[in-house]
Amino acid sequence: MTRDIYETPVQYIKGIGPRRAKLLQRLGIKTLLDALYYLPFRYEDRCVIRKIAEVAHEGIQTVEGEILSSGIRSTSRFKIFELLINDGSGLLTGKWFNQPYMEKLFRKGDRVLLSGIVRMDNYRGGGYEMHNPDFEVLGKGIDKNKIHTSRIVPFYRTTAGLGTRTLRSIMFSIIGFASEKIDDFLPEYILKRYNLPSLGEALRNVHFPEEDAGLEEINRGTSRYHQRLAFDELLLLQTGLAVLKRGRKNERGISFKSGRNLMKGLLERLTFELTGAQKRVVNEIVRDMEAPLPMNRLIQGDVGSGKTVVALLAMVHAVESGYQAALMAPTEILAEQHHINISRMVKGLNIRTALITGGVRERLDDEIARGEVDVIVGTHALIQEEVGFHKLGLVIIDEQHRFGVMQRAMLRKKGSFNIPDVLVMTATPIPRTLSLTLYGDLDCSVIDELPPGRRPVVTKLFNEGTKGRLYGFIRSEVKKGRQAYIVYPAIEESEKTNLKSAIPAREGLEKIFPDLNIGLIHGRMKPQEREDVMGAFKDGKLDILVSTTVVEVGVDVPNAAIMLVVHAERFGLAQLHQLRGRVGRGAHQSYCFLLYYGRLSEEADRRLQVMIKYSDGFRIAEEDFSIRGPGEFFGTRQAGIPDFKVANLIRDSRILDAARKEAFNIIGNDPSLSSFPQLRGMVKRFWQGKVEIFRTG
Repeated sequence: MTRDIYETPVQYIKGIGPRRAKLLQRLGIKTLLDALYYLPFRYEDRCVIRKIAEVAHEGIQTVEGEILSSGIRSTSRFKIFELLINDGSGLLTGKWFNQPYMEKLFRKGDRVLLSGIVRMDNYRGGGYEMHNPDFEVLGKGIDKNKIHTSRIVPFYRTTAGLGTRTLRSIMFSIIGFASEKIDDFLPEYILKRYNLPSLGEALRNVHFPEEDAGLEEINRGTSRYHQRLAFDELLLLQTGLAVLKRGRKNERGISFKSGRNLMKGLLERLTFELTGAQKRVVNEIVRDMEAPLPMNRLIQGDVGSGKTVVALLAMVHAVESGYQAALMAPTEILAEQHHINISRMVKGLNIRTALITGGVRERLDDEIARGEVDVIVGTHALIQEEVGFHKLGLVIIDEQHRFGVMQRAMLRKKGSFNIPDVLVMTATPIPRTLSLTLYGDLDCSVIDELPPGRRPVVTKLFNEGTKGRLYGFIRSEVKKGRQAYIVYPAIEESEKTNLKSAIPAREGLEKIFPDLNIGLIHGRMKPQEREDVMGAFKDGKLDILVSTTVVEVGVDVPNAAIMLVVHAERFGLAQLHQLRGRVGRGAHQSYCFLLYYGRLSEEADRRLQVMIKYSDGFRIAEEDFSIRGPGEFFGTRQAGIPDFKVANLIRDSRILDAARKEAFNIIGNDPSLSSFPQLRGMVKRFWQGKVEIFRTG
């Protein structure tokens, strides 16, 4: 099928026209291609035609019979169109409420199929009836193209003015028109290697499955025809990522100097030694930086594995070579914490730092543009046009599941002459399938080792009735010299949520612990106030720190041994794991207490049980992904990744691996896809509006 036919406006397809085309646009269907991939969301098995005398009284039943009579009966509330049929074994009445136009569709003597739920007519002498059944008029003989009954019937999401039957009929016409004309864009050898059906066969059977299709399988989206379409989506995604990755081999990067004096100076100032995993990852990064090609690397590591110091060593290496380094964080608070920590760690190394967020920063903009600042820390503000760099050499993105392909591309364009190196850090580990999807264009380094001497954090679940015991334990630990975090989901109380909150809780805790020093930190405080409170807690001047999730990341207080999360049922797994990571950083046994209120929902209980059972962030990420699903775990739309209509990253991990292997092989042998023009066209369509995959011409 040619590109022009794929992009044919649906109004020109027989049976649609301008009026229906406008209704279809509400569903996102403008072209033939849109229609082909507007897939059913569920199916019903209406294959078995039962004798009226043998129908069951539960589930959808399908019967066939001859019309004996039909007409409209009026009541005080309804106009009811009734149709009486006979199949030789018994009688059944079909009833449609307030649909008088139905009378024109049937004639006495016609043979019809009715599908619906059978019930007894208890008001007019008994007998079987169906309310608003689906129907098919057969006339003489059997119509081979039965759409609404006597088959596995698809259901599509509809819109006002376009009912289920009408949309199903439209889709049947479209599939009939297109499925035989479709050119398969997959190479023949891939179809044979994985025993995949043709694209036309797959689309035909996903929209209108054959009678022998397994209902459970197609409703799960795991039929071989669904799997063909899932393979297509994942191959198109991975081919785009392979093109992006290969294209960088032709880009002019920066070869940073091999001198590492500033790195050595920073290492000498550290109060700890790098782990073996940190050293390995630093070497991988430095090797990339000193190569002529632009670096595009992802650092994964569990909470507390030391990603930040690894990133800082890379920044110092860039500065020593005469370049600027930028770190982009997802929130202003995290950017502030990074800036504080970096400024402290590079003190005495003659490295100039600056913080850029959404506030006033004109003077800083000028200093950055003149090259008077070496390390710039900020938020999304860094990718705005008015921020110009003098000589940007390294971009570090503290991802935390909030930036994606498009934002990375924008930051890379900030380099004046050469494309800067890019390093992406994730705050918590992400599932393997998701990393291959969101970061499939990046090389990956894993810090798979925690600093030595850390004890596992004891994690326990408590309900609201046990607060007294918890407070007693906190007091006993503080008397031993330990410190505690108590984290709340909100800053102030709200009538809408009825959640415990930080500001009033601090007042209550001061009455419970009158002899202890209690601090408060939250996102509405001024940056300097937050810094002062954190400094006091770190210096041991505060026994308990009452907080919101501002302490989720970037805070390191080795003496803090207790993390109490209030309303733990309201937090996500990634947040809970991050909060737990704030303790267990010193030599003392640490504890994480998850305090919940009310009755736990099934999903909340699953989340909290995962926290009790696992401490490994990679395993927790997989469980979180399984509980929430890909869309909620990380909306791919915001990440600059095209949407999936069929593929499911949890279910289809094997298909993803196969698709990635084939995609990278294809691009390795044919970077411009000149031998596969149909595949090239589909890749461009799949990525349209996201990232430019192929240069024009």
